[in-house]
Amino acid sequence: MENSVATRFSDTNFKDYEDYLDSRVTALDVFYLKSRDLSRKLVEHGHKGSVLSREEFEEKRAESQATEVAKNNTLFNRSPPVTLVSAGKDLKDDFLKALAEREEANRRGKMTSLIFIRDHNPLGQEVSGYIDYAHRLKTQNFEAFFSGKKKLMPGRSDLCYYNWKTQVSTSNSSENFEVIYDDPGGLLFRNKRDKKVLNVDPESGPGEDSSRTILQSDLYLHVTIYDHIIRAL
Repeated sequence: MENSVATRFSDTNFKDYEDYLDSRVTALDVFYLKSRDLSRKLVEHGHKGSVLSREEFEEKRAESQATEVAKNNTLFNRSPPVTLVSAGKDLKDDFLKALAEREEANRRGKMTSLIFIRDHNPLGQEVSGYIDYAHRLKTQNFEAFFSGKKKLMPGRSDLCYYNWKTQVSTSNSSENFEVIYDDPGGLLFRNKRDKKVLNVDPESGPGEDSSRTILQSDLYLHVTIYDHIIRAL
């Protein structure tokens, strides 16, 4: 039984779409039509069986190339390259330097950092909250933050947010952390991958595979970063 079009494609490496069409062209086609281009058109229009369109071919080739890269990275124990937004930036504040130091590990999933920020919003109201750094890196462009054009601030969609003026309070679990706000011991965050609990109480230890770093920053009233290392499961 003849293989499917997709299977034939995956089993053979074609340099371009024309090469793919040529694989279906026979010497008799060229002899009778007197033209390889016409022979290709015959194949492309389905007169010699089902074939991929040019768009489908390019899509399949891209998928095949991506799979091959992933296989090679696994074979040689290499991780795919990660674009670091902080690279090449002139970072003068200790907080931004700390974020830059943690960017690659958070992007690769080796670490999940939780950022506590207390500062004034543009209305002059004091706000505070906890930010899932790895999640924010995935969903937001940090170019403006590392360039100093914009301040990273907690918002209502982050893990925790509190406006001391309006007393508005929100709590949301993220891709990496589950918020535990009803524990007798205080606010806790459970990592969704290894299920270990991170304790943000300054009077307690942060927990297994976690650390706490209190930073002096010229940009904020108070900044603390909690790093949770993800061990191989």
